[in-house]
Amino acid sequence: QVQLVESGGGLVQAGGSLRLSCAASGGIFIIVAMGWYRQAPGKQRELVAAITSDGSTNLADSVKGRFTISRDNAKNTAYLQMNSLKPEDTAVYYCHAIITPLGPLGLGNTGDYWGQGTQVTVSS
Repeated sequence: QVQLVESGGGLVQAGGSLRLSCAASGGIFIIVAMGWYRQAPGKQRELVAAITSDGSTNLADSVKGRFTISRDNAKNTAYLQMNSLKPEDTAVYYCHAIITPLGPLGLGNTGDYWGQGTQVTVSS
């Protein structure tokens, strides 16, 4: 069973930095893409950043120039480096991955996987 485990959230002052990590584990699989979503109280979950298997990235306009997404394929881990944090970045950040598991009969069904979420709080 594939699982995503996140780490790195916390409390930081405006202008500070945090780095989130998301590691995929559990069996043998192919990661098609990994990314981060966030959800602030009373708001819908929104895409923050995503990175594909070939390294192509997509960043929300609100974080361009401040956040960077990267991945270590050997470790099945994605990273979200967040700089110049603002109070409006406060949210629960969820790791997301599109993964194709490999089973005894070959490739399984590609599906969406989510981490448990990590709180990021930026104080003004």
